[in-house]
Amino acid sequence: MRKAGLIAVLMAVAFVAAVAEAQDSRLKRILDTGVLRAGITGAWNPMSVRDPASGGYKGFDADFFEALAADLGVNLEYVPTDYKTIIAGILADKYDITGSLSVTPARAKVVGYSDSYLEVATVPLTLADKIDRFKSWEDINKPDVVVAATLGTTQEQQVKQFFPDAQHAIIEQPARDFQEVLAGRADAHITSNVEASMLVAQYPQMAIVPVQEGRLRTPIAMVLPQDDQVWINYVNTWIKSKKARGFFRDLSAKWKISEAYMD
Repeated sequence: MRKAGLIAVLMAVAFVAAVAEAQDSRLKRILDTGVLRAGITGAWNPMSVRDPASGGYKGFDADFFEALAADLGVNLEYVPTDYKTIIAGILADKYDITGSLSVTPARAKVVGYSDSYLEVATVPLTLADKIDRFKSWEDINKPDVVVAATLGTTQEQQVKQFFPDAQHAIIEQPARDFQEVLAGRADAHITSNVEASMLVAQYPQMAIVPVQEGRLRTPIAMVLPQDDQVWINYVNTWIKSKKARGFFRDLSAKWKISEAYMD
């Protein structure tokens, strides 16, 4: 009888704790305030792109956020951020969710992730008139080669890892690494295969270095507060539901990144 009573008490305590957690969750706050705050960089085409004229956003992430807010029945508020401060923004409660980011163990130490819906690989780009100079990853790792990266991105760390012998040009948003290549201040930069195809289409003077294969295949997900399992559970349930209905497949096709879609 004593054991049964102890179990009942523990169950009651667990229930009260679960109720308290739900009451403190950002999910409740979002529903109560009627606003979903989404941190977005506008600097990863086609995931998020900022229109300088209107100040609005478009891309895969924008469509994701708009659909999530609609299903929650709340308004969407974009909170501009950049890759240098995007994780700090989650930790400081500046927004409830971020745009798509690479899933890395380092980030997972301090923030939570949603379930993944895309997978990307890293590839190098250069100017088309330099393509004869670069045929492999090894060709870029030379002391006379300048490789650009944007501060705070996973590519910043990858540039240092892949090309220890090259020179590194680390620049800050709103400038972008590919702009350094276009301007002739860098010989190459690296990015996801998703953005690479968009850049080559937008800038015919750029070309993807014909490496044998992309490196570091990485899942992509939204970043969420690590300590809010209620909110994480809701977003993951929403992603599973949308996947089952073809939402992510259609979104990947719309933004021409079907090769990155994960069933």
